[in-house]
Amino acid sequence: MMRSIRWRLVLAGGLAIALALALSGMGLAVLFERHVARVAAADLRNRALALAAMVEPRGASLRAPPEDPLYDQPFSGHYWQVSLGEETRRSRSLWDYALPLEGRALPPGQSRVLNLPGPRGEPLLAVEQSLAVGQGAAALPLRIVVAEDRSRLALAKQGFLGDLLPYLSLLGLALLLASWVQITIGLRPLAQVGARVAGLVSGTRPRMGRGLPTEVTPLANQIDSLLDARDQELERARHRAANLAHGFKTPLQALLGDAAQLRGRGETELARSIETIATEMRRHVDRELARARIQTAGPTSGAVPAEIAGKLIGVLRRTPAGAGLDWQLDAAPGLRARIDPGDLTEAMGALMENAMRHARSRVQITVRAEAPRIVIAIRDDGPGVAEAELAGLTRRGLSLDPSGQGQGIGLAMVADITDAAQGELSLQNADPGFLAELRLDAMP
Repeated sequence: MMRSIRWRLVLAGGLAIALALALSGMGLAVLFERHVARVAAADLRNRALALAAMVEPRGASLRAPPEDPLYDQPFSGHYWQVSLGEETRRSRSLWDYALPLEGRALPPGQSRVLNLPGPRGEPLLAVEQSLAVGQGAAALPLRIVVAEDRSRLALAKQGFLGDLLPYLSLLGLALLLASWVQITIGLRPLAQVGARVAGLVSGTRPRMGRGLPTEVTPLANQIDSLLDARDQELERARHRAANLAHGFKTPLQALLGDAAQLRGRGETELARSIETIATEMRRHVDRELARARIQTAGPTSGAVPAEIAGKLIGVLRRTPAGAGLDWQLDAAPGLRARIDPGDLTEAMGALMENAMRHARSRVQITVRAEAPRIVIAIRDDGPGVAEAELAGLTRRGLSLDPSGQGQGIGLAMVADITDAAQGELSLQNADPGFLAELRLDAMP
């Protein structure tokens, strides 16, 4: 999975979405906490102003506070403390604990938010409100502090997160699905490139061509340029091999002529040695000429084995060896092999000539489909081949022609053509006779 671009993008996108949602959740939680704290502070400020009614209107003293169950229960989490001059009163919920206030009192009419420790050490959110009772120099400072336990704010935050997480999860799934759709649409051109490359391999396309998205067009152009350069280099290599082989043929023919003259003078041993060496070299030359003719470039139209077999039968029937044979062709219609027609003609011609030389009365050619390949079977009714020699039939220079006319390159050439077409060649005794089968990829 980690080799897949799709899964890498999905994983990276999923991690980015998860991180973004986590940061968003944390940010929303912080904002919610601040908002709740502001609302709580506003409520505490209102409660502080309500406690200002404890001041006697005609005297500098404090009267009984208004009844409120929140402040009557000890350690309830809701507390107040009022100081007028030297007189201080506290809510029953504080019990015998005094809220610690540091620094001087604020100017009259101002308030501030404080963080104070509670009677049990718990953190408190507190609001201090400063007022003045009286006028002039005789005015007494009134300091009111109202506080509540911060754990209530934490509970509100947890409840908010509990309600938020399901929605964040659904949002994450929706974003992940959208990311998957986006990646699928974005990578679709790569599938198109893959299909065109598969077409190059199967031979249904000569080149990548145009019509691809802008981002992958440079890649397609580079592949086409590489294929053009490869074809040109292969063509030059075939020409060089053919020229080299043709250059050797004339000197070899001259050597054979010299050997014939030596034989006429009675120097039989020397003539036989020269003929052996020249014949072996000519086999190499013919082998290279055959290899140079093999079309290694990917075919685009393919070859029809039935048509090629029919043409070859027509030619071989006009030879002295083939005129007396019964040629049988059984080919399924519409079959097309992924191979150059010239190469298939060369390979089938060599196999059919070999069958003609060894057949007693009949040569049978069968073309059938075995998906995803096409099987071309050529069978004669001759004596076959010794089992010990089957494995080396495609070895260069090995000839089993009893007449001695064969040069031992036919089956080796067929093997080269089959390998170039990514096919298979099998040779076996048919009891009676000999069977050669070519297995080639079928064209779509």
